[in-house]
Amino acid sequence: MTPEQFADIATRLEQQVSRAIVGQHDIIRHTLIAIIAGGHVLLEGLPGLGKTSLVRAFADALDLRFSRIQFTPDLMPADIVGTDILEEQESGKRAFRFQAGPIFSNLILADEINRATPKTQSALLEAMQERTVTVLGRTYRVEPPFFVLATQNPIEMEGTYPLPEAQLDRFLFKLNVAFPSTDELATIIEQTTGDKAARAQRVTDGRTLAAMGAYIRQVPAASQVTRYAARLIAATHPDNPGATEMVKRYVRFGSSPRGAQALLLGGRVLALLNGRFNVAIDDLRALAPAAIRHRVLLNFEGQAEGIRTDDIIQSVIESIKTP
Repeated sequence: MTPEQFADIATRLEQQVSRAIVGQHDIIRHTLIAIIAGGHVLLEGLPGLGKTSLVRAFADALDLRFSRIQFTPDLMPADIVGTDILEEQESGKRAFRFQAGPIFSNLILADEINRATPKTQSALLEAMQERTVTVLGRTYRVEPPFFVLATQNPIEMEGTYPLPEAQLDRFLFKLNVAFPSTDELATIIEQTTGDKAARAQRVTDGRTLAAMGAYIRQVPAASQVTRYAARLIAATHPDNPGATEMVKRYVRFGSSPRGAQALLLGGRVLALLNGRFNVAIDDLRALAPAAIRHRVLLNFEGQAEGIRTDDIIQSVIESIKTP
């Protein structure tokens, strides 16, 4: 694969998804970057903003097996991973057979993930990190490529179960889906209430996507770029000498090392999309909010004053001088 081939496939994927989704260009671009990098995405936004349609459009464009799991308070882990069932064989004997759950797909839509109990949420953890599922002492491997795109609603938080920090950290990016502009809203109404509804067409398959994911790891990142990512992550910790006043005042815990991994992996994809075969510091800056916002935990004062983690990240970016 060459940089030109990579950029061509990625651009066509972006164009096909944009046919089905009006606006949301940044969300589409960041989701594409995360999928190529082999990571999972957490989409947060109000109901009806096209989060489910976005995931389905990517499944169509990538020709991947797609499963949608609606998370509800009564959902059990076995409803996700599957279970052993007792069935009678032709010989008349009875034996257990593993009935795979919907997690054994390539692209998983975990819809309203924060409405299920922590026990059920944790059923995704092993698959998201190790790409395996353990049921009744036996381990099964999920078929690559494997991505979880989860959605959650920032309102109506009563009766929900916020994701624990360990599970949030498994998501490469957290994306905030904004309300569309007036022009975009008019286009959405026209498409969805008439006969002009568009659907993403197949662009590539899982094997090519896996090759693209392996190819990005060949994109070089200079030592000063890697060090910038390390300084950026370290500065989100209030006890670090490079922490800003906002971090020291409002942050309880900063980002984990996975935040730096997300920056470098995403930066490699973004560099290729921008026609470069090297990671630039501007790539890391552009991806910092998506890669870090769910990894920075506010303290009580920050929550009480309604401080946005994006503002804290911006203060950190501005405080670090470019080498």
